[in-house]
Formats: sequence, structure tokens, C-alpha cells
Amino acid sequence: MFKNYFKIAFRNLWKHKVFSLINIMGLTVGMSACLLISMYVNFELTYDAFHSKSDRIYRLVTDVITPSETINAGITSWAFGPTIKQDFPEVEAYARINGGSFLVRKGDIKFQEEGTVFADSSLFRVFDFKLIQGDPKTALKEPLSLVFTEKAAKKYFGDSDPVGQTLLLSGEGLPAKVTGVMKDIPENSLIKGDMFVSMTTMTQRFNRGIDEQWGNFGATTYLLLKPGANSKALEKKLPAYLERRAGKLMQESKMSYKLFLEPLLDVHLRSERDVAEKGSMSNVYVFSVVAVFILLIACINFVNLTTARSAERAKEVGIRKVVGAARGLLARQFVSESVMLCLIAFVFSITLSAALLPLFNNLAGKVIVSGIFADPSFLVYMLVAAILIGILAGIYPALVLSSFEPVTVLKGRFTTSIKGILLRKGLVTVQFAISIALIIATMIVYIQMNYMRNRDLGFSKDQMLVLNTEGDPKRWAFKESLTGLAGVKSTAASSSVPGSSNPGAYSEIENKSGDLQVANLDLYFVDFDYIRQFGLKMAAGRPFSREFGTDTTQAMVINEAAVKLLGYSKPEDALGRRFKQWGREGKIVGVIKDFHFRSLQENIKPLTMRIEPGGANLVSVKIEGNRLKETVAAVEAKWKEAIPGRPFSYYFMDEFFDRQYRSEERFEKLFFNFAVLAIFISCLGLLGLASYSTTQRTKEIGVRKVMGASIASIVGLLSRDFLKLVLIAFLVASPIAYFGMDRWLENFAYRTDIYWWVFAIAAVLSAAIAFATVSFQSIKAAVMNPVKSLRSE
Repeated sequence: MFKNYFKIAFRNLWKHKVFSLINIMGLTVGMSACLLISMYVNFELTYDAFHSKSDRIYRLVTDVITPSETINAGITSWAFGPTIKQDFPEVEAYARINGGSFLVRKGDIKFQEEGTVFADSSLFRVFDFKLIQGDPKTALKEPLSLVFTEKAAKKYFGDSDPVGQTLLLSGEGLPAKVTGVMKDIPENSLIKGDMFVSMTTMTQRFNRGIDEQWGNFGATTYLLLKPGANSKALEKKLPAYLERRAGKLMQESKMSYKLFLEPLLDVHLRSERDVAEKGSMSNVYVFSVVAVFILLIACINFVNLTTARSAERAKEVGIRKVVGAARGLLARQFVSESVMLCLIAFVFSITLSAALLPLFNNLAGKVIVSGIFADPSFLVYMLVAAILIGILAGIYPALVLSSFEPVTVLKGRFTTSIKGILLRKGLVTVQFAISIALIIATMIVYIQMNYMRNRDLGFSKDQMLVLNTEGDPKRWAFKESLTGLAGVKSTAASSSVPGSSNPGAYSEIENKSGDLQVANLDLYFVDFDYIRQFGLKMAAGRPFSREFGTDTTQAMVINEAAVKLLGYSKPEDALGRRFKQWGREGKIVGVIKDFHFRSLQENIKPLTMRIEPGGANLVSVKIEGNRLKETVAAVEAKWKEAIPGRPFSYYFMDEFFDRQYRSEERFEKLFFNFAVLAIFISCLGLLGLASYSTTQRTKEIGVRKVMGASIASIVGLLSRDFLKLVLIAFLVASPIAYFGMDRWLENFAYRTDIYWWVFAIAAVLSAAIAFATVSFQSIKAAVMNPVKSLRSE
């Protein structure tokens, strides 16, 4: 019986090649898009889920409360992790990490290792980072111990065994021993690095006593709770712990702390605090909805085309019923055809997805999955989904076809029911409502990204070369050597540039009431040339100047956001006010206009600047655009003369700053591509219906042509009904798209408006797409010789 089902199903598919091709193509594209999006969504939702104890791991985070503000930090004091382990038996282990950059030397070869991570020896106890070589209990225990990932070990040591070998770290050339090699870290991990350095290297060599510094924040601390431990109950005990351990410090500093536990599995998508690689739950929701929509559109195509062709199979149903076929048997036959078609589409979708996977990974900016068969269980789920789609999509056509009365259809009196026509029109409306909503959403995403790219940032970032000297004592000689170099306009030194991280400094600044107001303020160490080179505008006062000898020891420049924080109504009012910050006292000499030193997703924060030669490790070089290659080569030559012990590496300021928007740009590209696919599938369905409609009205068209109807009038006649459906779809889609995108834009501190002309363009574009699709068949029917269509009457 099943053999007969599939034989008849294959014959029907082969007989109606065009409709079968449209259905298979639509389902193939829809399933492929759904499969790829599902992989992306699964990748995002399973961040850090590969750790076997992930349900017991929590990130310890801090609210730092000052009289001025509350800072929601994703980091903690260095002392919190060790003391919490001592004070609370429900804590099984803790692990602190801190990212950095190291100069690494192996013989005469020098590397600037940007993927450096300081980590406690308990890292491998808390997390499931598998060691290929080395003992996980001791690999990161001793100072100057190193663990490399497989990829990094290959870079440094080739095919030789790295364990036991020695490398030299930092400018001091400290000998460090390789104690282990770990498997490459999965892409969906919060902790990423190539070289892991023992935390004791920092606490016993670089920054002695840091473990006891309650006010020094910089560690990302993870706690592994014992099985059965209640995280909420532990969280309630933390205020008393803080009072006991750091109460005196909080009282003296006029600052207080609150500690919270974030489940590890929530950090990537749900945390509102600093995350090294933060995801977006709203984007996950958006892509999930898009996947469902694309698959829904493909299913609608199938239902529409199958029910539209019901009249052609009416006599087949009549004859089958006359010879004794039961309705249930007929329904199973039609459902089997649907399932067969879906299985064919599924096979094609696997092939298409495999071909598109490298491109998809490139668009996503990460390896979502290494291969289409990397996780076979995922394909099993998709196969089951394909069968369910076939059954669900085939149920209605099966019920319609199997319900035909044999006497009626064999007499030739069968006509398509009004309900069937209304259903098809309703489904077409749903299809185009989804497509129009995606068109509107795509345009708004593009406008927002364009707004972010072109907004006045308040500083100059073009043609700016940035080099990290890592505090080399010869950096000032290098900076001075660039003066007068052909192609170099100016130079400056600083601790940070816009888009990079910077410290927050405990500060006391005189406010409007004359009191020293405590605040934790962002801090830039700069030289005399920084403000001028970056084109920062003064709102009041003056920039730092070599004409004032006290500027190096007693002067501060703040931004307008800091002025508001201190309660002043005008920038001028802040001039001459006292400050204390990290061991320095003096007065405010200038106020710069606000500039975006962080992403446009954040509001501009209060910022302070000080002359501090010892902390200004970045050298920024403004160069002429028409001599780029030659100037970079000349700068490199000067670098090798002044700082021969370090590899020459640089980045351009504009590219570096724009990296903050990479995730949004990837979202834009992915969204655009999937929106195009959705529209393509809708057009396939519309093309099929238009083809069927014109076939059904061939003789009517012939009569109209004989009576003198023009081609234009016939095309208009055939297109009018579909364009009405598009108009209804637009009216349905517009408010939904507006509401959805308004919510999406709430994720940005600086956002574009939703303009009325976006909807006007979407309406015109969708109508044009629909008309072009329908008119392809309409024109073909309109130019046909009427004699051929009427002769068969």
C-alpha cells in the first residue's frame, strides 16, 4: 500500500513539474534558512553550556554605590573570591580571571600576545577546559606558569612538545614555563584566550598584595557552589560578609558595595553588566521569529498551490471513490504526497545548508558550527520537523480533496469553493504581511546602523594610527622621533583612546555646594597634545598647556557629563574647583564638550583627564591620507630604532572604534539576507498562484482579446486582485513592524526615529515586487494567440 502511495505521489509530482518545482524550491529555501537560523539561536542560547557544572557556576558581580551614582560592574575586588571561599562552606571553589596583553619572546622571535588571560589554578576545577597535557590541579599554581591552547601551542612551538619549555615574558624577560596544553576553547564561551598565565604571576610578581586590596576592582570572579547549595540564600548573606570584611573601607571611602550572583548561563544574553562578548536576547528573539516566519511562508505556499490545484484532481478523487476508495485512504494518499515532497525538500535543504554554511559563519563573524553534520542529533530534529511540516501542511489539502462528492465531480460540475478561494487569499495576505514587515524592519535596521556610523562622535578618528608601547621607557623618544617625519601631522600619548577600556578612578571633586563629592569616574591619562590631536572642543576653560608648569601635577580636565554630575548648570562654574584623585590634588582648568568615548549604545559618562606620562602607553599618530603606505613604513623604521625589543603592531582608530558595532553590523547583514529569502519564497508562491490563475482563465482571456481588450487591460485585470491583497497585507504589517522595531531601538542609547517614508517605500516596493511577479505570468497569458485558447473549447 505504501509503495502504491509513493508511486502515485511521484507520478503526480512529475506530471505537474512547475508546481512541484515551486513547492520544493520554496520548502528547500525555507528549511535551509530555518536550519541555519536554528543553529545560530542554539549557539547563542547554549553559551557556556558545555561546562558540566554550568548550573552551579555563578559570576560574582558588584554594585558600587557612591553619593553620585550606582555603578553596575561585572567585576569584583581581587579580595572577594578568596575570602568568600573561606567564609561560606557552600562555595566549593572560586576562579578569578583577568584579560591582558603580553610581550612573549621565544629566542629571537617576538609576539605581542593579545589573547592573554590571568587565571587562578582552580580554573580547571570550576570549568571544563580539557587539558591535553599537564596536570589540571597544578598547571596554573606556581608563578610564571603558562598553559596554551592547541592552536597557540602550534604557533609558538610547531610540532615539538611545548610542556617544559621556557618563554620570556614582558620587557623584563621573565622566564615562564609551559605547564600544560588545553583543547581549543569553543566559540560559545565567555572565557576566551590563547595563553593562560597563573594568577600567582600577578599577585606575587607584578602586583604584590593585590589579594588583600578590597577597593581594587579588576577581577572577573566565578563561584562554583556545592551541589544543592541555594544561590539566593547565599546572596542574602553577602551584605553581612561585606560589612565584616570591608566595612571600615566603605565607611572611610564614602562608598558601599552590593554583591550579586549571576548564573553563568544567563551572563551572555541576559546580563545588564559588562561582558567580554555580550549577546542580545532581543536579536535571538528576532531571528527565532524570522525562522518561524520563513518556514510558515513556505508552508503557506504548499497549502495554497495544493488547494488551488484541487479542481484538476477532482475527477481522480471521483473515480477512486466510485471504485471503493474510502475518504481516510484518500486523505492518507494526499498526506503521503505532502510528506514525500517535504522529504525531498529536506534532502535538498541539507545540501544547500552545507554549501551556505561557510558564508553563514562568515556573516555571523564566528564559527557557529564547523559542519552541517557536526551535531547529528540536530539533523534528526530537523528531519522530524520536516515530516511534521509535511503532515501539518498536507492535512487541509487532504481533507479538501478527499471530501469531493463523486457524482458531482464526474458530471463536471465541480468548481472551486468560495471558502477555498478566501483561504488562499487569506494565506497570501499573511505571506505578504510577513514580507512587508521584514522589508520595514530591514530598512529601519539599516537606518539605525547608518545613523551610528555617521553620527558626530565629537572627536576626530580618521587617518589615526595607534601603537601600544606597553609602557616601554623609550616610548617618549619614539614619539619625539616622529615629529617632522614626512606624512606625520601630529602625535599624542595616552592611556586610552575612544572605544578602548579605561580605568574608573576613586575621585573627590568639589560640587556646587562646595563639598568634595565622591564618585568613581572614568579616567584618561594623556599628554599635552591629546586634546588637540583628537579634535576635542573646549566648552569652558583651557586644554592642558606646557606654559603652565603645574598642569603636570595639579590640573584636571573634565567633560560636560561630569559637570552635570557635580550639579553645575554651566561648564564655566566648574572651573577652579578642587579635586582629589588617586593621590593627586589640584584644580579643574578646563571642560571639554562631551564626546563618545564609548559605544553609541551607552550614554556619555563623566570623564576626567590628567597629565600622567607614566600611564600613557598608547601613541597616536595623525597621518596624511595620500601617503599612507609610505608613512606607516617610516613609522615602523622609527619604532625599530627606538623600541627594537617589541614587535611593531598598530591599528587604525576608525576601524578600532567601529569594532564596537560589529555585532550590530552582523545582525544587519544576517537580517537582510533572511528577509530577502522570505520575500523570495513569498514571490515563488505568488508566481505559482498567478500561473494557476492565468491557466484557469485562459479562455476568458482569449474571448476578451477577440472582443478588443488590450494587453495592458488584461494584465491589469489579472494583477488587480493580487495587488488588493498586498494593500491589505501592508495595513496589517505596518503597525506590527512599527511596534516591534520601536522595541528593538530601545536597546540603543542613541537611536534614529522611525520615519513615515519608510512605510511608504515599503508599500511601493512590496507592490512593485508583487506586480512584477504576477505580471510575468499575466503578460505571458495576455500575448498568447486567442485562437489557440478558444479552439480547445
